[in-house]
Amino acid sequence: MATMTRDVPDVRDSGSADIRRHELAAFLRSRRERIPPEEVGLPRGRRRRTPGLRREEVAHLSAVGVTWYTWLEQARDIHVSAQVLDALARTLRLDASERAHLFGLAGAIDPTPAASCATLTPELLDLMDRLEPVPACVQNSRYDILAYNRTYGMLLCDLDEIPPEDRNCMLLAFTHEEWRSSIVGLDDVLRTMAAKFRSGMAEHLAEPAWKLVLKRLTEESAEFRELWERHEVVQSVPSKVKRFHNRHVGPVSVVHTDLWLGRDRGARMVTYTPADAVSGERLEALGKLAAARS
Repeated sequence: MATMTRDVPDVRDSGSADIRRHELAAFLRSRRERIPPEEVGLPRGRRRRTPGLRREEVAHLSAVGVTWYTWLEQARDIHVSAQVLDALARTLRLDASERAHLFGLAGAIDPTPAASCATLTPELLDLMDRLEPVPACVQNSRYDILAYNRTYGMLLCDLDEIPPEDRNCMLLAFTHEEWRSSIVGLDDVLRTMAAKFRSGMAEHLAEPAWKLVLKRLTEESAEFRELWERHEVVQSVPSKVKRFHNRHVGPVSVVHTDLWLGRDRGARMVTYTPADAVSGERLEALGKLAAARS
């Protein structure tokens, strides 16, 4: 699945935009200058005057043009994509707070949904691991998959092979063939998901991240467009049995349970406990396969 490039939103206040560009330029310079060249496998050399990395080194390591990166540090009014910002964040070894600051200054949406999820604590990730071989993941109300354990990662497809920005249950259910082929009763599931997404979006109509998912769905799936035009809505149900056909172990029936995290019910841990003994044995086998692969 191709990764979409997202443009910087228009800023009506040119003065504010100019301030942000200068803040972005200063921030990039400060982060660049703190990284010793040896830390990224580059020789320091005798003639180096820069305390950290040179501009051309950052550009090379991030696979962007030297002129373009120079203009960015000069606070010029140029286009910047989320993919380039992601590359710069990796090259400059930004932590979660710094990464969020970078995307905020650039006026871009971080393509990695988990980057802004404060609920992903080490304790929660440890809990998901301890649930093995029960498949478990953390999702937000937009259906982004923020984290998952090994068994969940092999339940409907090889989730590790999916780019983080594409790990969204709506996108996968409507556009990813292996994910779709693993769902028993796909038509009914898709209709329910589209109705739940419309219901959830009512409180997020102006949010760019929600609009981006909707844009991708309408552009990439005729099936979704047809369901969206029905204007059906449905609220979440507490628990229900789901059936999947896993390519490694065969059919499994599971009980879907949402464990809500925090007060705003924005994020939840989804668990799939076996609905019968045979499914339990098959999840055990899948868990062993997942553990052997890691």
